[in-house]
Amino acid sequence: MKFLRALLDKQKPLFEKGGRFERLYPFYEANDTFLFTPGLVTHGASHARDAVDLKRIMVTVVVALVPCILMALYNTGWQALSAVSQHPGLELYGWQGAALKSLGLANGVGLVSCLVLGALYFFPVLLTVFVVGGTIEVLFAIVRRHEVNEGFLVSGMLIPLILPPTIPLWQAALGTAFGITFAKEVFGGTGMNIFNPALTSRAFLFFAYPAQISGDFCWTAVQGAVDGYSGATALALANAADATAANAAAGAIQTSGTTWIEAFLGFVPGCMGETSTLACLLGAAVLIATGVGSWRIMLGGVIGTVVMAAVFNLIGSETRAMIGMPFWWHMVVGGWAFGLVFMATDPVTAPFTDTGRWVYGIMTGAMIVLIRSVNPAYPEGVMLAILFMNLISPIIDYVSIQANIRRRLARSEAV
Repeated sequence: MKFLRALLDKQKPLFEKGGRFERLYPFYEANDTFLFTPGLVTHGASHARDAVDLKRIMVTVVVALVPCILMALYNTGWQALSAVSQHPGLELYGWQGAALKSLGLANGVGLVSCLVLGALYFFPVLLTVFVVGGTIEVLFAIVRRHEVNEGFLVSGMLIPLILPPTIPLWQAALGTAFGITFAKEVFGGTGMNIFNPALTSRAFLFFAYPAQISGDFCWTAVQGAVDGYSGATALALANAADATAANAAAGAIQTSGTTWIEAFLGFVPGCMGETSTLACLLGAAVLIATGVGSWRIMLGGVIGTVVMAAVFNLIGSETRAMIGMPFWWHMVVGGWAFGLVFMATDPVTAPFTDTGRWVYGIMTGAMIVLIRSVNPAYPEGVMLAILFMNLISPIIDYVSIQANIRRRLARSEAV
């Protein structure tokens, strides 16, 4: 480490003002602060010291994502190896399957086999996202002549977790480039964006390449087909259920062999990191304990989901099975938990006021159920609901602040 520190210090004059590579200082600064703590100190008279900075907040979110990442590795491998073991007509997909076979781990569904296969799918996507997104961040920093922010650290972790395991790498790269450029950098960079960059990346891929991000087989890393096998997600099964049957939506999921506890634990097909509600709850505990994530938004999302689902359950429908889905199923299928914990609580795109956070969370939970229930084209609902709430988040804060101002004026006039 001393050698690396000395090397960076030796190169620093070349990148400082007046140096040969002055325009590339953001590139040097990004590598320096990533490897070491910044050496700058405050020399002014009055100043405040705070151990919580952007880098520490980003690292805390990454720590909270660890349970979801581990589940992404295991479930991705488990889904594929389970399908292959149960259906001889299936075989592992792509070079990942060949690599697992060469390691002698393709037989059975052991812990190591599942983790290795999942890693072979997850980490190439993660590396692609970080290379593309990091390059864009550095380029914009050089053009604007400011330091590289750490905001992409979290976005770079989130994007692979909300993609299916079989997503082509070039699509992951294209989606990342679109999300980082048009959802963040065009607004001014970290802290200035109005839309969540990770969700914007997924929305772009969802509408531009629907075949690779939806359907029965993009969620499970196997190829070939046999009777009785489908890689459809629980939401897709519920969305296609016969609405005239008793307990139609949840019943369709259970008929496929998936119980509520399995869905809660995350042993279902889906995007790599968002299948496990349990893993998301562990992450929520970290975010709430450290004060990084707003518990008001999370709890508000729960309230909104329960109320809206109860209303639709009372209304009923003979054409839409999702209208009859109870709230406890909404909470364990799709990206409901992942979206509320890691996406809706984004401190940049969510409201700043406590009242606004309650309203934002309740409306987000209600809108997820609304989109899932009434629009068969979008059975997930989480992505569109959060992006829409991102759009009106400033309005929610404005109304909340103005209401507070009016209350204070009325109180002062009364005195």
